[in-house]
Amino acid sequence: MNGLLNPTPRRETLGANILAQIKELLLTGQLMPGEQLSLRSTAEALGVSVMPVREAVYQLVADQALEVAPNRSVRVPMLSAAQFHEITQIRLQIEGYAVEQATGRMTAALLDTLRATNARLAQEMDAPENNMADVVQLNKALHFSLYAAAGMPMLDKIIESLWLRIGPILNYDLRAGSERIKEKTAVRHHANMLDALEAGDAPSARSALCNDIESAYAHILAKHYSEP
Repeated sequence: MNGLLNPTPRRETLGANILAQIKELLLTGQLMPGEQLSLRSTAEALGVSVMPVREAVYQLVADQALEVAPNRSVRVPMLSAAQFHEITQIRLQIEGYAVEQATGRMTAALLDTLRATNARLAQEMDAPENNMADVVQLNKALHFSLYAAAGMPMLDKIIESLWLRIGPILNYDLRAGSERIKEKTAVRHHANMLDALEAGDAPSARSALCNDIESAYAHILAKHYSEP
């Protein structure tokens, strides 16, 4: 844990910084499903008292991104197959809508940035010793940069809430170096989506994004779950 968090300066935004850092651990799969989160260890890593960490953690519990176990410890939820299926279906609608809305707001500069990110993602997947942390970060950066282009902050918050719930299982699979890494499945879907965005084809962009989400869902369901 100490290597994953940065000491937080003591200022008015202390609570927001702590919350943002813990969210990032969830969004990028640095906390795994079922993993316990020690308030004291987290506070020590951040260089703060336990109180603001507790406040941030219990906000995430209220948002169902974390849960309190029967022994009162705080942990990352283990999604059931039914929950995984439900969240995926919601993602298809919400994130698909975000891509449609972003299509008409694409700029050449943003498309160049997104293509560069996807190229870096492909390179990291090709590396002899894959840095899975970089793979996860680049995948998240591409998706969230695209969704932000829709210019709808409330929509961004909804998408973030979904990723907080599903990020640990999605990124656990990426970090495990699955077949999807070897085959660069996400890279191909991203490339198709970016081509559609460049052409101003919102339906095709949405379709490519949904193919990306559905391929990850099918793989993880087959590997980690029984049928929902």
